[in-house]
Amino acid sequence: MLLSVRLDVETVRLWHIQLLERLSHRPGLQILVEPALGRPVPPGIGRLLRLEQALHGLSGTGLLSPVPRARLDAFEQQGAATSDLILDLCGGSDDTRGRVWRLLYDGAPGEAGLLNAILRTGSPVAEIREGEAVVAAGRLGTERQGVLLATCEDALARTITLIEGAIAGATLRLPEWDRAGSGETPRLSNPDLAWIAARSLSWRAIRRLHRVLYQAPHWRVGWRRVVGPDLLDLRRHPEEGWRDLPDDRLRFYADPFPIVRNGQLTLFVEEYPHATGKGIISAVAFGPDGPLGVPEPVLELPYHLSYPFVFEQDGEVWMVPESCAAGTIDLFRATRFPGGWVKDRTLVWGVTASDATLHEVAGRWWLFATVKDGGSYSDALHLWSAPDFGGPFTPHAGNPVLIDSASARPAGRMVERAGVLYRPVQDCRASYGAALGLARVTRLDDQGFDQSVETVLTAGPKWPGRRLHTLNSAGGFEFIDGSGRARRPLWPRRSLVTSG
Repeated sequence: MLLSVRLDVETVRLWHIQLLERLSHRPGLQILVEPALGRPVPPGIGRLLRLEQALHGLSGTGLLSPVPRARLDAFEQQGAATSDLILDLCGGSDDTRGRVWRLLYDGAPGEAGLLNAILRTGSPVAEIREGEAVVAAGRLGTERQGVLLATCEDALARTITLIEGAIAGATLRLPEWDRAGSGETPRLSNPDLAWIAARSLSWRAIRRLHRVLYQAPHWRVGWRRVVGPDLLDLRRHPEEGWRDLPDDRLRFYADPFPIVRNGQLTLFVEEYPHATGKGIISAVAFGPDGPLGVPEPVLELPYHLSYPFVFEQDGEVWMVPESCAAGTIDLFRATRFPGGWVKDRTLVWGVTASDATLHEVAGRWWLFATVKDGGSYSDALHLWSAPDFGGPFTPHAGNPVLIDSASARPAGRMVERAGVLYRPVQDCRASYGAALGLARVTRLDDQGFDQSVETVLTAGPKWPGRRLHTLNSAGGFEFIDGSGRARRPLWPRRSLVTSG
């Protein structure tokens, strides 16, 4: 297959080179570059991005960095050639010879389209269209909202993922969404850029002040006894609200996973001491009236741990904690429950995976996790499957099966209700873990995956704070978590005195 990639060769970016190189490694695919005239972005955008580099300590060698045109020499088209497919990355030409795939961001082409979409929604939808037909689509995410350059870098990394998936024939779709804007090419004016620069300066100052006054970030766990319908049936916060799992402000608790073992409910959480900046896994027993003490550490490793996905199988208790810093998804076994955790095996190697979640369907085990792969931690859902929870796990042929910052990342155990499989999901459009979605799984097999988000819950009067992140239940209790505020402790004066 001969693929022509249409781009503006006068503004070659590093992401173009990475895309071309990754596509060139696909067997049977020949890549050529077809020069085109792109839609320009305002000259001032370069100054703005350099300002953000300085303010936020960002690298000057990211995906938006310009590269010499000579790096296209291996791909540039020589003479006439009839392509099987044209991939138009800039939208600068009306030529529709043969099959043409156009890359659009919220309906507009090119880097100007991406920048405008980020400024308008913060979570742009990328589409590859052939005529009016959508070939592939994804809602692009970032954990670095408020910083245009960083958000753009994450979006371009995931754009590469989307294009690779489309070329491979993956089924990447999104439900209908409200399309903001007309799809016309945006024109960012100098006043627009001045406003963005002022906002970036203000954002930096506010974040610094917030870190002086508050422990940031600071999450908290909420719990309640379930009397009547649970959250999956209510689709709203309970009238009685939630009770907090208390902390001492020197640490926070997050990612609650309860389990009943020998009639005793134990809650596992991520414990994050602000002094170390590294998560560990802790546990606390629950009685009929709530926690019986405070969480105590049960698993600590040299790297950050979170999301303690704990379950019982074959008479043993197992855990798959998030350990994306290790580049693996690992299975642990409890030798002295709730402690004594030992690594049993590695389930998946060589991935930066977040919030790995297991579920068994008809004797087959499925593993869900979002994979970073250069972009956001939260928008690209990958699946693996195995005949046993211990593996060996085989990656899904369509990975990533979903690109969606609103519903890709797991947010707790999956639940079967009246023959329907539901998965809690994180809605990260506004920010990481900003809201909690409940998605109905409508397809899960070796050929594909589909889901429909039926409910989105946010923080509010019944759950004060800024985020809502995880949902789990066991033993008649239900647990959620989200971020709150915790003022930094006022240290006694003697702690500031040094000897000598």
